[in-house]
Amino acid sequence: MAEKTLTVAFYRRSFKHDEWRKAWDEQQLAAFFAHCTQELASLGFALRQVEDGSVTMDIKGYGDLLNSVRIRCPQQGIGNMCLGHIIGRSANLNLVEDIERGINRVAFAPETIEPEGSDKVVCHNCGCGC
Repeated sequence: MAEKTLTVAFYRRSFKHDEWRKAWDEQQLAAFFAHCTQELASLGFALRQVEDGSVTMDIKGYGDLLNSVRIRCPQQGIGNMCLGHIIGRSANLNLVEDIERGINRVAFAPETIEPEGSDKVVCHNCGCGC
């Protein structure tokens, strides 16, 4: 089976309120990615984590934080979608949990993600064009 590359890209973040900076936990994210990389490798996915400094997102709320995270997996038909578009509303405002939901959805159920440019309203005002 050919390996599929699933990339989680993080845009540069400019936090406007400290409460949302607290939602960004580097240690928790590192532990999650270490675990998830191994798990997905056994299922035919190469998980990559990259910092994309080409765009800076102003983080004024949790929705902005979600939208600063992009998931890319061309083999699954996902070019560069923001996490908010992929998962919709966050259940618990837990970034690691939401990234895991997004990764699993792209890897195992990409057909459930609204295509970019569809007429269904999924917009969360991130500027991605959905």
